[in-house]
Amino acid sequence: AVLGEAAARIRADAASRGVRRTVVTAHAWVAGGGASDSERDISVGGVGYVPASLFDGFSYVALGHLHGQQTIAEHMRYSGSPLPYSFSEAHHKKGSWLVEVGVDGKTRAERVPAPVYRKLTVLRGHLEDLLTASSYAQHEDDFAAITLTDTARPEAAMDRLRKRFPHILTLEFKPEGVTGDTRSYGERVKGRDDLAIAAEFVKHVRNAPASETEHGLLTAAFESVREGAC
Repeated sequence: AVLGEAAARIRADAASRGVRRTVVTAHAWVAGGGASDSERDISVGGVGYVPASLFDGFSYVALGHLHGQQTIAEHMRYSGSPLPYSFSEAHHKKGSWLVEVGVDGKTRAERVPAPVYRKLTVLRGHLEDLLTASSYAQHEDDFAAITLTDTARPEAAMDRLRKRFPHILTLEFKPEGVTGDTRSYGERVKGRDDLAIAAEFVKHVRNAPASETEHGLLTAAFESVREGAC
């Protein structure tokens, strides 16, 4: 309703002054535009976007809010953000539009690519494959978001990956073929002592049981805490 009223006032003003060329800028999510994970929610009540028809009659509509450069209609475009703001934008081709509005109100737009400081890349696989496969060489200088799918969490994974991918920014561990425990936390720890809970936590994080050495370290830690409490 707010954008509709604003558009109506612009049309009325242009008509009263005999203006043939009208350029509107608007910050909105227009139906048909593709979003990423980076944009903030600008919905009002239950309304998250506006129809493109709201901007009918204008020579050109320069839109902002969505970070991906895209064309909604020949007279309506998002320039997108000049830089990516999350890895959900890794596939974006950043840039701007150079638009010419003719005396007859018709427009011509030319895409102007933005310089790329460093590419974003999203990688997924086993640690050893990521460290050794030649197919990943092209991504060694990229900002990287990596998901490891090893059955058990590898030790010092981030340090090892950083040797090949020095610009790695995020690391996730999602082992293949593993389903999450649907029980509540209370159900998972019921009837277990501190050592059993700690050992189960190690297994949960790494997807591999605590070793004998680790059991010894955990036991010593709990005993030290108990002695200090006494």
